Amino acid sequence: MSFDFFTLKTYRANHPAWRLLCSDHAPLIVSFLHKSFIEPNERLMEESRLSEMLEDTLFQLREQLGEKAFPKTAKEYLNDWAATENAWLRKFYKTGSDEAQFDLMPATEKAISWLNQLASRQFVGTESRLLTLFNLLKDIRQGSELTPEKRIAELEKQKYEIEQEIAKVRAGELFLLDDTAVKERFLQFSQGAKELLSDFREVEHNFRQLDTKVRRQIALWEGSKGELLAEIMGERDAISDSDQGRSFRAFWDFLLSQQRQQEFSELLEHILSLPAIRSLHSDLQQHIHYDWLEAGEHTQRTVAQLSQQLRHFLDDKAWLENRRIMEIFRSIESKVFELSEDTIRGDAMNLNEAKIELALPMERPLYAPVQKMQLENTILELGAENLADAQALFQQSRVDKTQLIQHIRQSLRTESQISLQKIIENRPLEQGLAELVSYLQLDQQPYFKLVIDEEHQEKISWQSGNKIRNAVLPKIIFTK
Repeated sequence: MSFDFFTLKTYRANHPAWRLLCSDHAPLIVSFLHKSFIEPNERLMEESRLSEMLEDTLFQLREQLGEKAFPKTAKEYLNDWAATENAWLRKFYKTGSDEAQFDLMPATEKAISWLNQLASRQFVGTESRLLTLFNLLKDIRQGSELTPEKRIAELEKQKYEIEQEIAKVRAGELFLLDDTAVKERFLQFSQGAKELLSDFREVEHNFRQLDTKVRRQIALWEGSKGELLAEIMGERDAISDSDQGRSFRAFWDFLLSQQRQQEFSELLEHILSLPAIRSLHSDLQQHIHYDWLEAGEHTQRTVAQLSQQLRHFLDDKAWLENRRIMEIFRSIESKVFELSEDTIRGDAMNLNEAKIELALPMERPLYAPVQKMQLENTILELGAENLADAQALFQQSRVDKTQLIQHIRQSLRTESQISLQKIIENRPLEQGLAELVSYLQLDQQPYFKLVIDEEHQEKISWQSGNKIRNAVLPKIIFTK
């Protein structure tokens, strides 16, 4: 980026992040969007839910600043923030839904991230950053070395250093990081983990820009369809083969590895249990890699939806071309009828039928043999009277999921996470298996998240009449 006067002037006038920082309502916009999207790692929010949250925020601010502080309604503010001249939010409609959806734009997240860096930090770590830079240079040199002898020499050097360290450990000489070094490295990891989440929105935004470019290209294309498809596939391959595309694909493959996920969970659980890390009161969640996975899946779904919409767009283009062909056929027919015997005398050719019939082989249906219906002369006999007790039909029970949600939220007020087994111990199942299954259906809630730990199992028991029923299932954890 060039930092000359006119470039910065253009950025100040046109870049959404700079316009957000210059806005009179920047404190309201940044604080609300940070609380609504970034803190809970929300990718999409419905208009009704987001406007309700903004209405509560405006009500609280008006009580403190006066009724005239923010005169507009919540929906009006959301529409202003999503307008083209601001572009701080993206407003769109899902396929098959008539309710608007909102998502945070990458430029808005960059502005919020920059403001977050203005806050005073506990301390500025320099050692860990220097070591990270040093290790990156070593990785680049080792990964780009073409001479086998030099690479073997470097590996032998690493082997010697590892053997020396093993010898020191066996002799009782343990090198441990002090609390300052542990905090420094963890804060650097925490910052990188949050920045990685924001990168997904920028990757998704880049794919949307590619989709817009391709749609414009299709609408203005005047050549053949084969050349158009070759051009589109070339653009798609260019994105996939770019540095960003290859990096995202390598990251996604690494994240989908079950072994890597388990190793990452064990490392993070161990580090968060250290006294030096607990004293930081870090807001980094223990399942941050699951947030990465969720954000990555959302990006992949967005790319799939764009591909499907592009296919429909191409189909519509083909339909318009076919419609143009039919209009040409009808114009030919009308010209033939105008050349009737009353208007043309002399050498004229008579047409038996002024219509072009098209019969393509692939449009003909396959042969299907006719199935003959077999009729049987069966004499109906009078059946026995049904002596079953129908009282069980009137003894059906309904599980109130609202009460289950309230109980989970009350349990999470004092703890950051709680298992399903502990919840049922505090409040035993009253409706048996039906109530247990209802707990498992509470995975799409705005107040908490449901995480399944496949590596561990838990046993849940409940009273059913005079018997004790047991169920063994993977460990279910509810987190904030």
